[in-house]
Amino acid sequence: MTHPVATVDSLTAALDGLVDRVPGAEFAVILSPDGLLLARSRQVTDDMAEQISSVVSGMYSLGLAATRVCATGALRQVVMQMSRAFVFVATTRGGAILTVRMGGEADVGDMAYEVALFAAQAERDLPVYLPARAATVGGSGADHWRP
Repeated sequence: MTHPVATVDSLTAALDGLVDRVPGAEFAVILSPDGLLLARSRQVTDDMAEQISSVVSGMYSLGLAATRVCATGALRQVVMQMSRAFVFVATTRGGAILTVRMGGEADVGDMAYEVALFAAQAERDLPVYLPARAATVGGSGADHWRP
């Protein structure tokens, strides 16, 4: 049995469906762990996609650093609240990164649920990325901060 290969068209359609279905969702993108754009909803222009990829890649890296420093397990979701919007960044078990922006008036709990549900369902159609091997800094062997 072969694993289905995701196409940009199928991912785009899935992201458009997410944005259309969830009240308050404004756009959605899927990135590889290194910030490469895999797909985007129809609301995202080329320039916007490039900017979103850069910002989300940075947010994702900060989230990974926080999980290492705090030794709290795998990163699942990062949420950024702004005055008129929220940005949800969720990882799939396969390593892809789903990002959804929603308006500030939307229900945050519903959006968090929808993002997590979509990430779980979409992972079967996304490439699987192997985790990067943890590097030891300074030869100490410590992989997280201890007070």
